[in-house]
Amino acid sequence: MQRKQVISVLRYLFFLVFGLVLLWLSFRKINLAEVWIEIQKADYAWLFLSLFLVLISHVFRAARWNLLISGVNYKTRLSTTFFSVMIGYLANTAVPRMGEFVRCGVLSKKENIPFNALFGTVIVERVFDLIVLVMLIVGVIVFQVRLLRDFLHEILDPFIKTIFVNILDISLFSVLFLFFIVGFVVLLKRNKHKFDGHPFYLKVRKFFKEVFEGIKTVKYMKDKWLFLLYTFFIWLFYALMVYVPVKMFPQTSSLNFADGLTLLAIGSLGIVAPVPGGIGAYHFIVKSILVELYNISPDIAISFATITHAGQTLLNVSVGSLGYLYILLTKKQKPRNEKS
Repeated sequence: MQRKQVISVLRYLFFLVFGLVLLWLSFRKINLAEVWIEIQKADYAWLFLSLFLVLISHVFRAARWNLLISGVNYKTRLSTTFFSVMIGYLANTAVPRMGEFVRCGVLSKKENIPFNALFGTVIVERVFDLIVLVMLIVGVIVFQVRLLRDFLHEILDPFIKTIFVNILDISLFSVLFLFFIVGFVVLLKRNKHKFDGHPFYLKVRKFFKEVFEGIKTVKYMKDKWLFLLYTFFIWLFYALMVYVPVKMFPQTSSLNFADGLTLLAIGSLGIVAPVPGGIGAYHFIVKSILVELYNISPDIAISFATITHAGQTLLNVSVGSLGYLYILLTKKQKPRNEKS
């Protein structure tokens, strides 16, 4: 096994163990018998409605991706794009961040679209989603400042103290890193003629060129307003996906849509954490929000986190597997972009 593979495996195991530790902390001092009773008593009709809303958001995500793909002058079917997205979520369940590469690989092979161009469009997607998530977090902090003040202090104070204690080291590292990047670029430009004919250099240059072309799709995209509209609907259904399940328990049913947005904004940090399937991180954050902010009992809070996480995971696995089956069954289907 190569060194790079060993590092990847060790990193994966580290975050898996980290997630399991958070999962243990979430269930620590919890009466498991009581949790099981609450899970059995939950009204699962709300969960199924939530999962249906998730699927709608994924359809909008696929439609938005199609807009970006058309911006680089390639065609694809909505069904193929949707199942590629779901196969990506299936991959993310096992290996964090792998889904972005997998969905590009699946769609590239299925519709004969350059992988690098697709990856560039995915970067655009993620940038816009990050902007929306940051806006959502800022909005929640502004409009629920009293509710979040103590909670954020408890979480952020140790982090802020660490930053100020190590500010000199961080600044020095940042300056050195910047000098390294600038020096590398200058050196590359001055010796460009030496690398022009090298196969590795040509492959790297081609990769970044195609990725950049994918990123530029925003500039050349015809339906910019439709792209923004799809983005709005994606996050609207995300918010509904989080809000609807609070009706499963009488103790959480009094939470309103704004509280659902709070759960979405802060709970998303557990999903985007580099932990396989968000396990542990999601449970820990959602439980903390419900207990610390809304005074929900720990048994109900962890039951809510467990049910919603399990529901989303099962959805990703089942629909992602169906997507893989769909790709196999339509393997002989003519690609939308024929090789010339």
